[in-house]
Amino acid sequence: MLLLFAVHCAAAAVAPLLVRGLGRNAFLPLALVPAAAAVWALPPWLDGAAPRAESHAWIPGLHLELALRADPLAWMMVLIVGGVGALIVAYCARYFEAAERGLGGFAGQLLAFAAAMLGLVLADDLILLYVFWELTTVFSYLLIGFDSARAAARRAATQAIIVTTFGGLAMLVGLIMLGRAAGTYRLSEILARPPGGTAVGVALALILIGALSKSALVPFGLWLPAAMAAPTPVSAYLHAAAMVKAGVYLVARFAPAFAGAAVWRPVVLVLGALTMVLAGWRALREHDLKLLLAYGTVSQLGFMVVLVGAGTRDAALAGVTVLLAHALFKAALFMVVGIIDHATGTRDLRRLSGLGRAAPVLCGTSIVAAASMAGVPATLGFAGKEAAYEAFIGGRPVLLGVLVLGSAFTAAYSLRFLWGAFARKHGADELSAYRIEALLLAPPVVLALAGVALGLLAAPLDAPLSREAAAYPADGHGGYHLSAWHGFGEALLLTAVSLLVGAGLFFAGRVVVRLQRRIVFVEPADVYAGLMRSLNHLALQVTGAVQRGSLPGYLVVILLTAAGLTGSAILLGRPWPTPAPWRLWDGPAQAMVAVLTVAAAVAAARAHGRAQTVVLAGASGYGVATLFVLQGAPDLALTQLLMETASLVVFVLVLRRLPVGFPRTRPKSRYRLHVAIGLLIGLLATGATLLAAQARRAVPIAAGFPGAAEKAGGSNIVATVLVDIRAWDTLGESSVIALAALGVTSMVFARRRASVPPRAADAASGTAVWAVAGMTSVDAAFRGEPSPRGRDWLAAGPTLAAERRSIVFEVVARLTFHTVLLFSLYLLFTAHSAPGGGFVGGIVAGLALVVRYLAGGPFELAEAAPVDVGRLLGVGLIITAGTAFCGPLWGSAILESGGWDPHVPLLGHVHLATSLLFDAGVYLIVIGLMLDVLSALGAEVDRQAGTEEAG
Repeated sequence: MLLLFAVHCAAAAVAPLLVRGLGRNAFLPLALVPAAAAVWALPPWLDGAAPRAESHAWIPGLHLELALRADPLAWMMVLIVGGVGALIVAYCARYFEAAERGLGGFAGQLLAFAAAMLGLVLADDLILLYVFWELTTVFSYLLIGFDSARAAARRAATQAIIVTTFGGLAMLVGLIMLGRAAGTYRLSEILARPPGGTAVGVALALILIGALSKSALVPFGLWLPAAMAAPTPVSAYLHAAAMVKAGVYLVARFAPAFAGAAVWRPVVLVLGALTMVLAGWRALREHDLKLLLAYGTVSQLGFMVVLVGAGTRDAALAGVTVLLAHALFKAALFMVVGIIDHATGTRDLRRLSGLGRAAPVLCGTSIVAAASMAGVPATLGFAGKEAAYEAFIGGRPVLLGVLVLGSAFTAAYSLRFLWGAFARKHGADELSAYRIEALLLAPPVVLALAGVALGLLAAPLDAPLSREAAAYPADGHGGYHLSAWHGFGEALLLTAVSLLVGAGLFFAGRVVVRLQRRIVFVEPADVYAGLMRSLNHLALQVTGAVQRGSLPGYLVVILLTAAGLTGSAILLGRPWPTPAPWRLWDGPAQAMVAVLTVAAAVAAARAHGRAQTVVLAGASGYGVATLFVLQGAPDLALTQLLMETASLVVFVLVLRRLPVGFPRTRPKSRYRLHVAIGLLIGLLATGATLLAAQARRAVPIAAGFPGAAEKAGGSNIVATVLVDIRAWDTLGESSVIALAALGVTSMVFARRRASVPPRAADAASGTAVWAVAGMTSVDAAFRGEPSPRGRDWLAAGPTLAAERRSIVFEVVARLTFHTVLLFSLYLLFTAHSAPGGGFVGGIVAGLALVVRYLAGGPFELAEAAPVDVGRLLGVGLIITAGTAFCGPLWGSAILESGGWDPHVPLLGHVHLATSLLFDAGVYLIVIGLMLDVLSALGAEVDRQAGTEEAG
C-alpha cells in the first residue's frame, strides 16, 4: 500500500516534465497510475479477502506510524478514486487545449490529490488520517484556483479552503480527544473497542463537523457550488467522485461503532435529510448546468450521509450502493457538461437548443447517467434507492417521507438537466452537428454504461457491498440483499411516486421557479460574504484596539496574556507539591553577585537616559554570567557574557541616532501600572519555575547526558548536547537566525535604497565625506569592496574625517583582529572537550569584526570581511543542513554523527567528528548574523551621519 502511494507521489513529481515533453497527451500515461490502484483493489474487493495491514515507523518518539489498512470499504473507495480518476485523467488529454498554460502543474496537483485520497481511505492512524485529510484540502484549493487570473476562481478556492480547513481543525481536536479516551490512535482498534463517556461524545461532535464540512452538508454546503469555477475535470473528480466523498467515508467508517452515541443520529439524520431536500429544491431553479449538478451533488451527499450514518446494516448497504452509483453517474454528467461547454461556449440551459440531435451519442450517455441519478429501474442508482426505502419502511416514517421528497427533487432536476442540455427551445439558436473526439467522449460513456451494467448485475454485486455493511448491527428486516428486480412492493411504489412527483415538478418548472423566488430567505453566497465581512470588521476592530504602534503597549498585552495563562495554570494545578527545603546559595559570593545583579536591573528600570539603561541592563546580564561561573557552568557563562556584549554593540549602533533621554511616561499612573506588571510577571515566573521543579516526578533526562556525550566522543556535555543529542533544536534555531537575518536585511536595504538617492561628496573641501564616489560607497563597502583610494593598511584614512578617527584604536583593532579570529577558531575546534562551540566562536569572530567597524567605519569592515552576507549565511545553512541529512551515510539516522580518530604526526591522536562540520555551519551563520547587524543598523546610521555632515 505504501508502494502504491509512493508511485502516485512519483507520478505527481514527474508530471510537469511529461507535460513539457508530450504536451496534453502526457495525461494518457499518467492515467495508468490511478488505474493501477483500481486494478490492485478490485480482486480483494470482489473475492472478500481478509483485511490487509502494514505499518512503518514515522516518528517513533511520538509513537506515530504510517499505519495503513485495507478492508472492503477502503477497497471500494480505492476503486472509485483510482478507476474514476483514471478516466478523468485520460479525459484531460482532450479537454484542455494543447497550449494551455500551467498544464504541467495541474497534472502534478491532480495526481498528488489522488495520492492524498488514497492515503486518506487507507489510513489506520487518526493523526495520519488527519494529515491526508488536510492534504486533500490543500490540493483541492490549488485545483479549484487553477485559472488564477479569474477572480471567481480565486474566490472559490479561498472559500473552499476556509470552510474545509475550519472543519478539519475541529476534527483534529476530536480525533485527539478520541485517541486519548481510547488509549490508542490506531483506528481499527478504536472501532473494535469503542470508548464511551462525555469526552467521546464531544469528540464525535467535532469529528462530524469535519465530515459535514468536507461533504458540504448544511450549514457548510455553501462552498461546493462556488467551487464550480474550477475546470470540469476537477469538478468531476473532486466534487463528484473523490473529495466530497471523504466526509461520507468518515461517517461510514465511524458509524458501526458510534452510531449509538447520543450526539450521532440527531446530527447525521437531521442535517443529512435537511441537506438533501434544500439542495435538491435549490437545483430546480439553476440555469447553469454545472451549478445544477453541484446542488444535485450536495443533495445526494446528504442522502448518503443519512444512509451510512443511520447505524443499521440495510441502510448502510443502501448507502455504499448509492455512493458507488453516484461516483459513476455524477462524474459522467460533469464530463458531459465539459463537452457541451467546449462545443457551444456556454453552460446556460436557456441558450442551448438542439444539441440532442447534433450529438446523439452524448445525449444518449446523459440520458443513461441521469436515469441512474433519478433512480430509474435497471440502473445502479435504482438498486441503491430501493434499498434505502426498504431500510426505513416501518421504522422511521417521517425520515422516509423526507427521503422520498428529496428523491422527487432528484428526478425533477435530472429531467431539467436533460431538457436544458439537449432539447430544442423556442427562441434559441439551434446547434448544427458537432463531432466529438473519441477520447473526450469515451470516459463519460464508460461511466454511464457502468451504472447500467452494475444495476443489472446488482445481485452479484450484493456480496462485496454487503461485506462493507457487515460491521453494522442488523435491523428488524432480517438482512436485505441487492437485486435488479425485487418485484412489486412498497419500495417500488415509493420509487414510482418519487419519479412521478419529480416529473410533475419538472413540467411545472415555471411555477416552481416563481415559488422559489418568493420564499427564498437566504443565498449561500450571501451567507459566506456576510460572515467574511463580519470577520474582517472584527479583525479591524481588534487590530485597531491592540496594534497602535506603541511598543510598551504591545509588551503590556503580551505580558498580561502570559500572566493570565501562567496564573491560571498555577491556580488550577492545586494541590501544589510540598516544597523541599530551599537552598538560597552555595556561598556568600553568589549572594553578593545576586544582590548586585538585581540592583543593576532595578537601576536600569529607573534610569532616565538611554545609554545608562543599556549599560545597567548589560551589567545585570554580566551578573548572571558571573553566577553561571560560580555555579560551575563555564559554557553558559561564556555564552551569556558574549551575548551581552553583542547586545550592547547593537544598542550602541542604534543609540547613536536616538535622543539621550527617554520621554516621560505620562500620566504617572501608567508608570505605576508598568511597574506592577513587571513585578507580577517576575513573581509568576519565579513561582511557576519553583512549582515545576517541585512537581517533577520522572528522572531528569539530563542524568543520561554524560553517558550520551561520552558515546558521541565528547567530554564537554553542553557542546555535545547542542550538536549531537539535541541537534534538531540547533538546526532549527540556526535556520531561523539565517532566514530572519536575510529578511531584515532585505527590508532595511530596500527601504533605504529607495529613499536615499546617491549624492556626490566634496572631497576637496575637507568636509567629512564617506567616499569620493558619493553615498553609494557605503553600500559598496558592505558588499565587501575595497576603499575607493586603494587598499590602504588603515582604510579609514581616505574615508573618515579626521575628527571622527582614533589612530590608536584603529591600529590596536587591526593588530588584535587576527588573534581574536584564531581564538574564535580555537573555541570552534575544541568544543567537544572544552568550553566553546560554533555559536560562541561565531560571536567572538563577530565581535572582532565589530571592533574593526567601530574603529574605521564600513570600509575598514570591508577590508576585514570581503564577503557577501547572504552567501555567508547560505553557505552556513548548506553546511549544517547537509551534515544533518547526510547522517545516514555514516550512521543510521538523520543528524547522527560519525567519528574518525587518526594519528597525526606531531599532534598524536586526533578525534574528528562530523558534528564539527555541523558546528562550523553554525559558526558561519552567527558571523553572517553579526555582519548583517552591522550592515542593517550601522550603515543606516553612517548614511544619516554622512548626510548631515555633508549637508
